Amino acid sequence: MRILVFNAGSSSLKFGVFDLSGAALGQVQECLRGTLDRFSPEGCELKLSGQTEGRAAPRDLAEAAAHVPDLLAKAGLDRFDAIAHRIAHGGERFDRATRLDGSTLDQIRALTPLAPLHNPANLAAVEMAQRLWPDLPQWGVFDTAFHLANPARATTYAVPETWRAAGLRRYGFHGTSHKYVAMRTAEALQTPLREIRLVSLHLGNGASACAIAGGQSVDSSMGLTPLEGLVMGTRSGDVDPGLFGFLHRQMGLNAAEVEDALYRESGLLALAGVADMREVEARAASGDAAAQLAINIYAYRARKYVGAYAAAMGGLDALVFTGGIGENSASMRRRICDGLEFLGLRLDDDRNTTVDLDNRAAPQIQAYGARVNVLVTQTAEQLMIAQEVAEAMRAAQPMPKRRLPVAVSARHVHLDRAAVDALFGAGYDLTPARPLRQKGHWAAEERVALEGPKGRLEHVAILGPLRPHTQVEVSRTDSFALGLDAPVRQSGDIDGTPRIRLHGPAGAYDTTGLMVAARHIHMSADDARAWALADGDMVDVSLDQTARGLTFTHVLVRVSDKALTEMHIDTDEANAAGIVGAVDGEIMGDVAITARHA
Repeated sequence: MRILVFNAGSSSLKFGVFDLSGAALGQVQECLRGTLDRFSPEGCELKLSGQTEGRAAPRDLAEAAAHVPDLLAKAGLDRFDAIAHRIAHGGERFDRATRLDGSTLDQIRALTPLAPLHNPANLAAVEMAQRLWPDLPQWGVFDTAFHLANPARATTYAVPETWRAAGLRRYGFHGTSHKYVAMRTAEALQTPLREIRLVSLHLGNGASACAIAGGQSVDSSMGLTPLEGLVMGTRSGDVDPGLFGFLHRQMGLNAAEVEDALYRESGLLALAGVADMREVEARAASGDAAAQLAINIYAYRARKYVGAYAAAMGGLDALVFTGGIGENSASMRRRICDGLEFLGLRLDDDRNTTVDLDNRAAPQIQAYGARVNVLVTQTAEQLMIAQEVAEAMRAAQPMPKRRLPVAVSARHVHLDRAAVDALFGAGYDLTPARPLRQKGHWAAEERVALEGPKGRLEHVAILGPLRPHTQVEVSRTDSFALGLDAPVRQSGDIDGTPRIRLHGPAGAYDTTGLMVAARHIHMSADDARAWALADGDMVDVSLDQTARGLTFTHVLVRVSDKALTEMHIDTDEANAAGIVGAVDGEIMGDVAITARHA
């Protein structure tokens, strides 16, 4: 499958051609990569596959797009299966690669006020491609899609409900870049992505931080628009929203004038007089105090986000730098990392200053023995876009029905040996009362109580056999009743989980391990092969037989030779779907590739 990718920005056009012979990132062949930027009345700068080719004729974005077919023809590339486009803002509607037709394009146009610098350029590239390749399917991949699974506490602004109902919420951007970086990090560390807590720093003219845990984005520094968060080339990042009223009263500026200045006249440009970090660093080295302040502010803001996201995730396993500044500025990487030693993060100066990123490398630059891995890698947004479109096209092919039973898990605990001894007496053996569907698992006759700072839950079931560490699984509603903030986690991922007290007939036991279990599917190896699924895949499951007809997204597939195929959800999710009695669900066609290739 050969896919042509367009990534049209406000002042540049990037394109690439990819052959996708297999599913994994390593099996994607980049046939050509091009950039046209720095437009002027005399033309623009052209780069092909990373090498500067000199000046080209196009003077603006429209002429650049029209010039691409000639460049492709000269490279002998004239046959494609699809055209893929990067779209900056997809709102709440577009959470995956989507076929672009009249209806979807109208919906994207309606989102232009949320990304005024980006969506119009993206749409112009789509319209051009439709004229040049009218018979080829056009697909969009959205910068916001990776972040749509963020929890409500990370996406909700504390503003009037009528504003929120109108669509005011945090979306996040650079999602395609952060998703690729996360997958490349897992690949480099040879660790499943769902087991890594990482912060991805995309530092370029646009800049953002993303917290990724369990294979998913859980928070992003950009918000409703690409203006929130880190300091950028010409964008302010975080500011007090009260400045709109202040500047109107003091300087007579209206909202449009303030917004335009925050987008185009702020950031490094406002602080140092230039927007390019290379020039800012050169001026700072020559003694320019404004440039020195700009660098300090830039690093300080990024470091604050790293620390905040480490706290939000309950720890940090990896920090990853990407984007033009993240990839090329060793001194900025050093400034951001300095002061994060309390997290177990330390750089090795020699490794930091000798980074080689050829051939999609992702070198580690942490000091030997440091607890947190620090990596640098080039982002590959176009490759990721091609990959997502290829996956979506494969998923659109007819497939057999993939139906499976859905089991509702009420609150329960898995105990370790120390917990059983404390709760029931030294050497006590739990009594299996009834077998569960998963082979070798059972519910015990005994019960425990859970105590939190606000309340207590009695008669909580115990599931066996014993585990290496006690794990307490409750619903979100239960966690509020207890007065604790239980994170959504996959089973076994207990690092950074809250402490809770268990009560039994012989005494009490304090332990970590409290969580809201993430919905998941236990799947037999035979079913996984028949249904073209693999351990670690994320799928969507439709419960079309329930009272409310709900579709659950981002459901983790856990494949085992011993498993009986069955989806597990908690009581809150069952109530949301209106489940009464036994019910089946159906795995939908799309498979998220975040976890599969990590």
